[in-house]
Amino acid sequence: MKRSEVTVMLYKREENTIKINNTTMDYIAFGHGNKPLIMIPGLSFNRVKGTSLLMAILYRVFAKDYRVYMFDRIEDVPEGYSVEDIAHDTAYAMKQLGISRANILGVSQGGMIAQCLAMDYPELVDKMVLAVTLARPNQTVETCIDNWITMVSNGRMEEFTRDMLVKMYSGKYRKQYGFLVPLVVKFYKPKGIDRFIRLAKAAANYNRYEEIHKITCPVLVLGAKKDLIATGEASEELAETLNAAIYMYDGMGHGVTQELEKDFNKRVYEFFQA
Repeated sequence: MKRSEVTVMLYKREENTIKINNTTMDYIAFGHGNKPLIMIPGLSFNRVKGTSLLMAILYRVFAKDYRVYMFDRIEDVPEGYSVEDIAHDTAYAMKQLGISRANILGVSQGGMIAQCLAMDYPELVDKMVLAVTLARPNQTVETCIDNWITMVSNGRMEEFTRDMLVKMYSGKYRKQYGFLVPLVVKFYKPKGIDRFIRLAKAAANYNRYEEIHKITCPVLVLGAKKDLIATGEASEELAETLNAAIYMYDGMGHGVTQELEKDFNKRVYEFFQA
C-alpha cells in the first residue's frame, strides 16, 4: 500500500462540494469518530479545498473521537453578504450532510459565525468554543479591516501581507520565522479580491451584542491579551456577557491558535470532552 493511501486511511479524509442555491460551498472532513465537530475558520484569502491532509495533521488530536468538518464560505459571495448569511449557509450545509447537532469551534470571523449558529439555529449546537473573536465592532477591528480593504483594493498586496503578519503574530514568532516573510510576500498571490473584500465588510459590520443572551449552550472563550485585531477586551466582554469559561493567553496575539497550536487544541479538546 502506498504511503499516501495509508495517510488517507488513517485520517479518513474527504474533500467535497455542496450546492447552495446558485453557488457552491467547499468543505473538508477528517477523523474516525462519530461525534461531529465543526471548525469555522476566520477571514482569509486561503481556501479549504486541498487542505484536508494539512488540517488533519494540525488537528490530529481530534481525529480519534470526532468527525471534523471545515466549511469554506460560498464560492460566489454577493455584495451585502453578512455574517448571518454565512451562518445560514453553514447551517444548510450541516443539514445536507446529515449533521443534526455538533460541537462548534469558531476562530475570529468564524467565531462570529458560530455565535449566529448558536443564536439562530440552537438545535444544531451542542458546545461552542469562541476564539479571538467579538460580539460587536470596536475601533481596533474597524480600523484594521478598513485598512486591509484599502490595501487590497489598491493592489498593495505586499503591504497587506506585512501588516497582517505584524498584527497576527507575536514579536518572538516573527523573529523566529522572519526569514520567511520576504518569501511569503514574494510568492503569496491571493485570488478573489472582491470576495475577500465582501467577507471583510461582513466582519466589520457584525454586531449581535444585544442578542448574545440567546446563546444557551456551554461556551469556552479563548482570547489573547495582545490581540491587535479583535482585541483581548472583546474576548473578555464575550465571556462576561455569556457567563462563560475563559482563558486569556498572555503576551500573545490574534494568531495564537497557530503559534500555540498544541496548547490551544488541548484546551478545546478537553472542553468538548468534559
